[in-house]
Amino acid sequence: MFSKGLVKAKIVLVALLVLATGCRHKNEPQLPIVVVDKPTKEDVQIFGEYVGRIRAASFVEVHARVEGYLEKMLFEEGKRVKQGEPLFIINSAPYKARVEKAKAQLKKDQAQAAKARRDVERLTPLYEQHAASQLDLDNALAALENAEANIAISKADLDNAQLELGYTVVTSPLSGYISERFVDVGALVGPGVNSKLAAVVKSDTVLVDFKMTALDYLRAERRNVKFGEQDTTRSWQPTVSVTLADNSEYPVKGIVDFADPLVDPQTGTFGVRAELSNPNQKLLPGQFTRVKLLLDVRERAIVVPRKALSIEKGGAFIYVIRKDDVAEKRFVQTGPEIGNKIVVERGLGENERVVIEGYHKLVPGVKVHPIDAGDQEAIQKLREEEEQ
Repeated sequence: MFSKGLVKAKIVLVALLVLATGCRHKNEPQLPIVVVDKPTKEDVQIFGEYVGRIRAASFVEVHARVEGYLEKMLFEEGKRVKQGEPLFIINSAPYKARVEKAKAQLKKDQAQAAKARRDVERLTPLYEQHAASQLDLDNALAALENAEANIAISKADLDNAQLELGYTVVTSPLSGYISERFVDVGALVGPGVNSKLAAVVKSDTVLVDFKMTALDYLRAERRNVKFGEQDTTRSWQPTVSVTLADNSEYPVKGIVDFADPLVDPQTGTFGVRAELSNPNQKLLPGQFTRVKLLLDVRERAIVVPRKALSIEKGGAFIYVIRKDDVAEKRFVQTGPEIGNKIVVERGLGENERVVIEGYHKLVPGVKVHPIDAGDQEAIQKLREEEEQ
């Protein structure tokens, strides 16, 4: 009887212990579960975006420099031409005649000069022997000088006539692509008539003009970025990328080679120019494009996900979990935002644990149950429980 009573007492005691333990677990507060991750250190590229316009590196109009009827066109419109390649032929007959006339006049003047030289050579010894007067010798010397002057004039006339004859063959001033012709064969062309014949565009290299804000320029200057100057001591350069007509990014980057030293007082902007290689003619002169300019690179900057940051009246803050798993509200100074990340300039160490999910459950000083961002299985389970 005594043993049976003892057994019953033990059973009752165990039941009371289990009940008490269950009540205690129910009364214990459940810790907030948050997802934490450490900040990363990245080289953050900071860009400015502008509207630009593409133009050819060189655009030269081809003009007729002498007057005459256009006889031939030696190129195919829209095709590539080389520097010095003949493009147009102007009727050269009048200019050939002028060359021949100038040659004849030069030959005549040279003959006159030869005769005057012989006269001086003959009269000089006679004058020394008092067989000729001073007047005779002076006249002979003057005739020689006049003849030599006429030779100089005739040579200049011949050079000019030959130059004008050369202008009857109109050549390309540079290598590039030629436009359509502006006049037809048979038309009278020349200065004051129809001098503009075509245009040649060098578009293997293009220039992109855009307006930059004075504020962006000032920020770049503070980082010792000088637009239009190459700094070999820096690991990066202020490169430019542009978009094509379909808004895709052109694969070749350019370099800023000029920045206007004057700011437009009406817009607060100043002109900037970049040069890009264009071997396949994908960038067309005259088209508008979106310009993306690399303004700065923050090397090894502390970066956190944008969703970890909250804003209130006192500023931007994040929750940091201490070693004892207690949440700390930390006000930070933020920098540029890149995609879904943001740079933290001040207030956060690289080895601290930052709450990236679940911070809405927190108040400063509360103890939490942190889950590492790399533990995807635990995070998925947490999300499923929250949905239920």
